[in-house]
Parts: sequence; structure tokens; C-alpha cells
Amino acid sequence: MTITGWLQILVYCGIVVLLAKPLGGYMHRVFSGERTFLSPILAPLERGLYRISG
Repeated sequence: MTITGWLQILVYCGIVVLLAKPLGGYMHRVFSGERTFLSPILAPLERGLYRISG
């Protein structure tokens, strides 16, 4: 494997490690039914989709 391949793997692993804590906290709030920063945008969209689908 080339140095570029190893660098891509390291960057990918670094991004995953950096995003694990914030994404986990966000998922916890979503599944607990708490309000998140995306709630004002996505809640009306979700209600509309539920109304359309029955």
C-alpha cells in the first residue's frame, strides 16, 4: 500500500474518532425525545411526511 493509502486511512480514522462523541450525544437526545438544534427545521418536515403517509 502506498503512503497516500495509509494517509487516507489515518484521516478517516481520525474523523471517525472526532465525530463519535458529538454524534453519540446527538443520537442520545434524538432517541430520548429531547429537543435538538435541528428540531425546528426537521420537526415540521417529519409531521408533514407522517400526515401524507397516513
